[in-house]
Amino acid sequence: MKILLFPIALLTGSLAIAQQAPAPAANDTVKGNAKEIEAVTLVARKPTVESKIDRTVFNVANSAILAGNTTWDVLRMTPLVSIDNNDEVKAEGQMVTVYINDRKSVFTGKELKEYLKTIPADNLMKIEVITSPSSRYETSGSVINIVLKKRDDEGIKGSISLNNRQSTKNSQYTNFNLNYHKKRFTQTFIGGYNSGNYVQKTQTWDNRYATNKLTQFNLENVMRNESPSISSTSEFELNDKNNIGFVAEYSQSRNLSLSESNGMIFNNGEPGDSFLQTQNTWGFNRNLGTNAFYKYYDKEKNRILDINLGTNYSSNDNDNLIDKQIHNQTGSSNQQLGVISSNQMRNYYLKVDYTQPLGKSGGTMEVGGKTEINNHVIPNSLYGFSMNDSNSEFYNLARNDTFHYEDNLSSLYVNYSKTFFKKLETRIGVRYEYIDYKVRQDVAGTERKDSYGTFLPNLLLKYNFSEKFDLSLTYNRSIWRPWYSEFNPFLVPEINGTYSRGNLYLNPNPNDRLYLKLGILKKYFISARYMHTNQDYWTTYVTENGRTVSLPGNFDGKVEKYYLFANTNQNFLKNKLNVNAGFGWYYINNKDFNQKNDLRGKDYISYWGASANVSYTNLFNKNINLSAWVELANQNNGNSYANNTNVFHNISVTKIFPKTQMELSMQLMNIFKRPYGDNTTYSPDGTFREYSKWDWYGVSLTFVKRFGNQKVKENTKTDVEKNGGGGK
Repeated sequence: MKILLFPIALLTGSLAIAQQAPAPAANDTVKGNAKEIEAVTLVARKPTVESKIDRTVFNVANSAILAGNTTWDVLRMTPLVSIDNNDEVKAEGQMVTVYINDRKSVFTGKELKEYLKTIPADNLMKIEVITSPSSRYETSGSVINIVLKKRDDEGIKGSISLNNRQSTKNSQYTNFNLNYHKKRFTQTFIGGYNSGNYVQKTQTWDNRYATNKLTQFNLENVMRNESPSISSTSEFELNDKNNIGFVAEYSQSRNLSLSESNGMIFNNGEPGDSFLQTQNTWGFNRNLGTNAFYKYYDKEKNRILDINLGTNYSSNDNDNLIDKQIHNQTGSSNQQLGVISSNQMRNYYLKVDYTQPLGKSGGTMEVGGKTEINNHVIPNSLYGFSMNDSNSEFYNLARNDTFHYEDNLSSLYVNYSKTFFKKLETRIGVRYEYIDYKVRQDVAGTERKDSYGTFLPNLLLKYNFSEKFDLSLTYNRSIWRPWYSEFNPFLVPEINGTYSRGNLYLNPNPNDRLYLKLGILKKYFISARYMHTNQDYWTTYVTENGRTVSLPGNFDGKVEKYYLFANTNQNFLKNKLNVNAGFGWYYINNKDFNQKNDLRGKDYISYWGASANVSYTNLFNKNINLSAWVELANQNNGNSYANNTNVFHNISVTKIFPKTQMELSMQLMNIFKRPYGDNTTYSPDGTFREYSKWDWYGVSLTFVKRFGNQKVKENTKTDVEKNGGGGK
């Protein structure tokens, strides 16, 4: 109960302060307005990529890179961001928390991918990669904030887009957005329907040390996905200072996956049993989110009160049927197993944020808090004739049980920002989080209860030597908590011959980061990062009853990461040609980590990374836009090491017809070399190597029809948020 009272008390106090706080001096008001005017005049001239103290901003509004893409596709092309073959989003190689319009997403992994694929890229304003978030964020390392366009002109306006994409198979995407604005009321609808077909080919090598056993698999997975979605945003301005609104989002996807694999077991180098396994998976996912908000914003006094009350619900129904044929010297046998699961996730939250200048000192204080309740249920039911066969490898699996995860997470934070001597910008903050959670199984009776609180400090310093040179330093302590599904203990067969399950006894991972950045001429940036942790949890492989099982495991041991990066953004030919390029060097010290966990992996890892975005606007004055993106990427995480360096690339050309408000685009994806993943995971039991060819290649054509005035504006933020990185 005490935890629930934190934000309620904060809400009451914030409302009182918002209405009663004294106004700053007249000079302060004039200065604030001057900064606002300056920010507005620069909107039309923003570079494609901006490098700020604590974040990198990818300004994609009106960019040719949006044509024919979903938000998920553009996220792939965002500087500093990488996505692995398990659909995990990372920034500078680290896991991230994703926000959409400053609202934390409850989805991760494949759930997040499916949701972002329902949002057409045409609605994107920018993507912020916040590598040093303030205490305002529910930090789990870095933050990615996806900002959608806010249309503000009178009347009805919108667009509809039709896309056809040819990779290994053909896919179609249809998206629309509709906006109505009249005086103080704004209503927006966004919808889409995607029908996608994907093919993935994978090879695996599973090597167990103790028995000198090698299992090799070749598999092909053909997936079909149908995903309709719709979202509604209603906003009403009560007066110049008070807004209320309501957001509702719904998406669903129907999935069908047909997989076939064949494998061979080698014992001491000699061939043994061989396998042929087919797997048919049917799935139906639903996501529903609601958010009611109230915002008080006094532009003259630079005070903001933001209150959000919301819910999130998702369900995932799956029926997975596995047929397996085993061939050995004594003959053949057939086995069959079906797995039915119906996951349900419920999230309820209240969030309060307040920002206010402090008198004549020039400082700004931010305070806030949040409380949320999560209730997740995962039933698990098995069927098939092999369930009653004592000779079957499926015989002793848990047949019918239900897994529950419940938690209450509450937090309070405070940030203080101030500029000294007109040259030194500072921000200091701390966040306190307290979680009380419980995991349990109905039939097995296994249960775990735990609770803990943690302080997460952060510091930001920026010194402006002149208008052309500045140096900034940030420090963050963050904690990454396990996702609810990572606790799920049910053992499930995978198509690659292994099994997977969660781990009831996972612990969180705290880490410290230090970040130094030098800005030169406002165009060149050199940065260095240091990250340190003494414990972590990663995917590992263990042997249980003769099975190879993948699961998240706790790892003790020191890991140190060093990172150097150089970036520049340039405009040429009267701002028609924009070039952003970055080049980085990474170094990881895993020696202590490997020795304490007996991983036999690489003690030291060194590799390069680079990316570039190039765009040309109005080629030959014929309303033709060109864009290209290329990335040099490695994926090294914890006990998993990359065996290859991928070169991703994307080229697009867009023809605009201004009179009819139509666009026609062609996009070429990885046409010179198809990307593939190749990594090896080390565990005390052995190694697991996976080589997979991704289906992110080919060509797509997109037609867009717009209507109405397409003028947009950014969501208004305080000067501290815009310039000092202190925003939500």
